[in-house]
Amino acid sequence: MRNFNYSKIKDKKWDSEVLGLVASIYKYQGKQELYLKQKPEELNKLIEIAKIQSTEASNEIEGIVTTSVRLRQLVEEKTTPRNRNEQEIAGYRDVLNIIHDNFDAIPISKNYILQMHKIMFSHMNNPMAGQTKNVQNYISATYPDGHTEVLFTPLSPFETPEALDKICNEYNKVIGNLELEPLITIPIFIHDFLCIHPFNDGNGRMSRLLTTLLLYRSGFYVGKYISLEALIAKNKSAYYDALGQAGGYWHEENEDILPFLKYILGTILAAYKEFEDRFSIVEEKLPAVELVRKATLQKLGRFTKQDIRELCPSLSVSSIEGSLRKLISEGELKKEGVGRATKYIRLK
Repeated sequence: MRNFNYSKIKDKKWDSEVLGLVASIYKYQGKQELYLKQKPEELNKLIEIAKIQSTEASNEIEGIVTTSVRLRQLVEEKTTPRNRNEQEIAGYRDVLNIIHDNFDAIPISKNYILQMHKIMFSHMNNPMAGQTKNVQNYISATYPDGHTEVLFTPLSPFETPEALDKICNEYNKVIGNLELEPLITIPIFIHDFLCIHPFNDGNGRMSRLLTTLLLYRSGFYVGKYISLEALIAKNKSAYYDALGQAGGYWHEENEDILPFLKYILGTILAAYKEFEDRFSIVEEKLPAVELVRKATLQKLGRFTKQDIRELCPSLSVSSIEGSLRKLISEGELKKEGVGRATKYIRLK
């Protein structure tokens, strides 16, 4: 089994792109702290939206879906799961809520990761919930012609508990001793977690929950207001490409972590920028139609009513609908489709 020594990472020289991403994230983090003090009530609405998006996107990446109405009801705990997909969605919701409310009281350890995994499957009968894998798993790709190819072989079930312990201990050591920049350490930890692939099921979703937890514990709270999972889901291929590029020679301890590191840092930075865009709308005291007009100016191509709701969390659905109708009547927007398929396009 490979060794894990995160202390060695501090001797690595990072290129200007990585250093620039880290510096930019810290700049936006400082600005966000000022924003949070100014509009706490309005920003609480962003939290509600982000929870729904995170729960939907992280499960959708794994092919676990339900209707938008059912999803919202599940996240808001206004209904109970009706099938396996909804049971998995409810479990993800539960862990995400725990992280939101108690991140500072959740140590990074194998036992706590196992506990979160158990909660994630608490709405269904899964005998391996909260336990590391008992069979060898593989990361594979299925191609259009139907053939499947193994892209990566994770650690064996026998090696997994010790490896999970090791990466947690190494992470805690370098973070606790201030040996390594958290924004560098977090993607490396998550990449190692995914290469270990410690569970029979739920590895991808657990990795995204752990990313949120680690970021919160290091003071990067952007995921509370902007869904990192939704940003990943928008371009899944880039996510998997970065993982694939970084996974080569992992067993030999000669992997190139840069593609995955840059991908994660880029996603965090994109979330901070999106937060600033949304805050610029939230903070202004404008009539509903002006807020909606400002929100539409931030959208390129076709967009939905839900896109505007996310940018204008202080407005009711009826206010947004009325504003959209007014902008259509004034010739600023064009409406396409009907019902759930409705989309809008800016004309000027």
